[in-house]
Amino acid sequence: MTKTAQISNDQMIFSVQELKDKGFSYYKINQMVDQGILIKLNKKYYENANFDGEGSDFYYAYAFVPDGVVCLLSAAVYYNLSTYRPDAIDVAIPRKAKVSTLPDWPELNVCYFTDDRFDVGIETVEDGNNRFRIYDIEKTVVDIVFYREKIGIEETKEVLTTYLHRSDRNLNRLIRYAEMLKCGDVMKMYLEVLV
Repeated sequence: MTKTAQISNDQMIFSVQELKDKGFSYYKINQMVDQGILIKLNKKYYENANFDGEGSDFYYAYAFVPDGVVCLLSAAVYYNLSTYRPDAIDVAIPRKAKVSTLPDWPELNVCYFTDDRFDVGIETVEDGNNRFRIYDIEKTVVDIVFYREKIGIEETKEVLTTYLHRSDRNLNRLIRYAEMLKCGDVMKMYLEVLV
């Protein structure tokens, strides 16, 4: 049995630490890159060339911005709230955080959030050994309403209208997030018009 058999094909992105925990030395990791088994993404993450699961560009967001959270229109598309397809993946990071390297593809749009806005409503989506962080659906709607000038009024209206038609909506959480994140009055105005 060779060492390469220990890399499972159901995981798309590996950190250096995960590879070391599986018993691979830096020499062996570099050998696997030379053999085309791994593709080096940056100093800390590698892509599995033999990945045979269902891929998601959000896994790359995790590799390049490990502390980031998928947000705004990218999260809205994930929750089927918008028909608009953004060119880049929106990823929120704390305002004081730094991102060293961004990939050419997929394009990442880094959004700097204040700590109180960043910390609310984070969920981790896991599919086997693959994972990424994303804001829950109510936090996504609140952020889109808050940033409606940048995102566009039509897109904001579509997201909010689609959300209100969902059977799993939680209006209490939506209002609570909106008040917590300084857009309670705007949210109530939108809800009065749309409900």
